[in-house]
Amino acid sequence: MSAYSEERRAAIVAKLLPPQNLSPRAVAEQEGISLPTVYKWRKEARAAGRCLPDADATGSKFWSSKDRFGAVVETAGMNSEEVAEYCRRRGLYPEQLARWRQDCEQAGNLSVQERRREGEELKVQRQRIRQLERELQRKESALAETAALLVLSKKAQAIWGVEA
Repeated sequence: MSAYSEERRAAIVAKLLPPQNLSPRAVAEQEGISLPTVYKWRKEARAAGRCLPDADATGSKFWSSKDRFGAVVETAGMNSEEVAEYCRRRGLYPEQLARWRQDCEQAGNLSVQERRREGEELKVQRQRIRQLERELQRKESALAETAALLVLSKKAQAIWGVEA
């Protein structure tokens, strides 16, 4: 197991960040480091609070909700110039951040009635699923019984030589 210096490790993690946004696989191939090591370093950087979106698909629309929330939190105390700089470094638009912020704010605004209604809808859907599964099981057993009877009647015809 080889040890990597903190400087090299930081440089490799920086390649996962915008503007380069390289995928972990590309970084591993470029640097000659195993892919699990790069994934581990990315996971550790995320745990430390750094915003490292998945670069397997390019563009901010592929950021996870956790990364989007992280970007909103990072920019919460910034003025418009700092937000613009942040967006340039990350490959974002300020409008996207504003939309993500609005989504985050609305996420906690579900009223008790809406939650109750969603719970009831979920309960109805589960009941419907159970009903359909029972019906499917009943039809499968009826089909199996019919197939067995058909096989038996063919065997009986073959044994007795009776033509249908």
